[in-house]
Amino acid sequence: MVDETPPCRVSLVVVSLGPRALEGISTSPTGGCVEYRLARNAAVREFKKGRLSRLDVCDAHPELMRAAQNIGVSTEDECPICEAAPVVHVTFAFGPGLPASGRCLSSPGELAKMWKRKDAVACYVVEVCVACRWNHLDRMFPAGRGIR
Repeated sequence: MVDETPPCRVSLVVVSLGPRALEGISTSPTGGCVEYRLARNAAVREFKKGRLSRLDVCDAHPELMRAAQNIGVSTEDECPICEAAPVVHVTFAFGPGLPASGRCLSSPGELAKMWKRKDAVACYVVEVCVACRWNHLDRMFPAGRGIR
């Protein structure tokens, strides 16, 4: 699994997952990244205040758990829910010519292929705790040359 994504600038952006969601977006390796840290922190805060149960926040899909266990990139960040294990990053790509369910990127070479694609794709990095099933969208960035 690869975690060589461009550094992100914090900004609030409405994200559309429609078929033309990436039109007009710069796909350079140094820009266009959206972080979801504020939403993550809000969910963790609500859990710690008791407004959300562990069942509400630790609900990773079995396929996401399988990807996290087998090809996830380990981080040094401790899980904010169980505080017992580090979170891992799993990267998915969605776009023309890819399966409707997306493609899980398992190596730096696969991400490099996404950057070389003619059409733009949307890449999503999800953080997952394999101990308690916590998961949250970490960031999104476009890849590919985007030439039509």
